[in-house]
Amino acid sequence: MRIVRFSVGGGEPLTGVLGDPGTDGAVITSLSKAPTLAGLLGLPLSRIREICADPGGVTVAAARAELLAPVDGRTEVWAAGVTYERSRTARMTESEESADIYDRVYAAERPELFFKSAAWRVRGPGAAVSVRADSAVSVPEPELAAVLNRAGEVVGYTICNDMSSRSIEGQNPLYLPQAKIYLGGCAAGPWIRPAWEVPDPYGLTIEMTILRGGQVAWQGGSSTSALRRRIGELVCYLFREDEFPAGALLSTGTSLVPDLPFTLEPGDEIRIKIPAIGELVNPVVRGKAAIAATL
Repeated sequence: MRIVRFSVGGGEPLTGVLGDPGTDGAVITSLSKAPTLAGLLGLPLSRIREICADPGGVTVAAARAELLAPVDGRTEVWAAGVTYERSRTARMTESEESADIYDRVYAAERPELFFKSAAWRVRGPGAAVSVRADSAVSVPEPELAAVLNRAGEVVGYTICNDMSSRSIEGQNPLYLPQAKIYLGGCAAGPWIRPAWEVPDPYGLTIEMTILRGGQVAWQGGSSTSALRRRIGELVCYLFREDEFPAGALLSTGTSLVPDLPFTLEPGDEIRIKIPAIGELVNPVVRGKAAIAATL
């Protein structure tokens, strides 16, 4: 089962359940009791399971539907940093004068959490992502994202591309919001795999391939088994002094970072795959004007 946000023929976005392909191909059935993902994530996990098991809406062929980013309404995207050894090493390397900060946060009791994106800004499968025009070095960051309801229960998992400017953040850690939060700086999808179908989120393979001119420019793989912070720990800190009435997507950090001086270029294609979840593919453009033209 996959929980999807989709539209047909350019119509209003709907929320639905994508089933496994049958003899006539895969179909999507809309959720009659939860037309928006934000509304669905406002419910208890037990009720979400009931609705997904009996969606009750209209059924369309998946081939006719356009998949959209699995986030809408007032749902926010948050992210965790320095949760893998590779991330700690990369951020210490890129930092000009503050390398020890990342070493300390990796071992600290409190994790690094930061706001990543409002729902409307998140790019879906096949949509362009952007690198900042004022960034010398920009990279994608492939991450497992936990989809949370308003109570902080893990409803499911999706893929998040936490785009990042290494050169801007490396100048000063206080520049993190500028390095991370901008138009075209976040993608998610292609859908949500329910948590009850993912028995071990710490046993997932993460793969990333960056294509340039049809050729592999960078490729790597890792596993969530190397995630130092438990997902429940990250959720606990996120909800400790805040509320999320429409739930949240919490991206859990990256373990795949291309070595310097690699940087994304316009025309690149980013392919992030977590076999148990799906594959998120996005082309790359550069600058605000270029990404705005794709909206």
